[in-house]
Amino acid sequence: MSFAVGKALFDLTGKTALVTGASSGLGRAMATALASTGCHVILAARRVEKLQDATKDIEQLTGREDAVSVVPADLSSLDGVQQLADSVSAQNPDILINAAGVNLRQPSDDITASSWEQTLFLNLTVPFFLSRHLVPSMRRKNWGKIVNIASLQSVRAFPDSMPYGASKGGVAQLTRAMAEEWSASGITCNAIAPGFFPTELTATLFNDSQKSQALAKQTAMGRNGLLEDIHGPTIFLCSPASDYVTGQVLFVDGGFSAK
Repeated sequence: MSFAVGKALFDLTGKTALVTGASSGLGRAMATALASTGCHVILAARRVEKLQDATKDIEQLTGREDAVSVVPADLSSLDGVQQLADSVSAQNPDILINAAGVNLRQPSDDITASSWEQTLFLNLTVPFFLSRHLVPSMRRKNWGKIVNIASLQSVRAFPDSMPYGASKGGVAQLTRAMAEEWSASGITCNAIAPGFFPTELTATLFNDSQKSQALAKQTAMGRNGLLEDIHGPTIFLCSPASDYVTGQVLFVDGGFSAK
């Protein structure tokens, strides 16, 4: 394979991606990775100031003023999902990354109907309905990429995370069902299952050096993730390089799940 062909496999110039949860953490890192490939990235999240910070960082990194656009979005209801889909419809996203999520870390006795529903809705319901809104335009182009965020808890349990684990187990199966339904139309549907990365969702773990070191020792590589470790897998699953990969959950965990 020539260098030109290899480079073209990861080139997303002219493509548009919508990334939810893009104001911080993995969502922001994934948006940054896509912008570096020439893709135009639509950042969606609730916190406008954080979105503006992400925009400045990505524009500075890429040197492109047209690298990013911002759509403030509240995905706590189906109306909010519809509003986001309507807001980006004119841009016809080729790529969707469902990175918005929540983990309330409650012991089972503290879980309420409200907290259960909140977790399942944002982590599992939103990815399905938002994807379904965007699929018709992808289908017309016979090309699209959907990437969900699964978890180590898609396959194993951790303490105080029962609703989160249930939602992420559902994400793994949802990803396979999406692939079965939509891949014949040229739309690949995959998920990334991250290990332990320093994000807002894991702040309580990384603020405790003993806990974070213990988690690092459980990986095959002996360290926890860095946000840049998510860049390559994101580009792969969103680019032509993965056109024959669908219905898969890629564990990006330093070998945590291998031990």
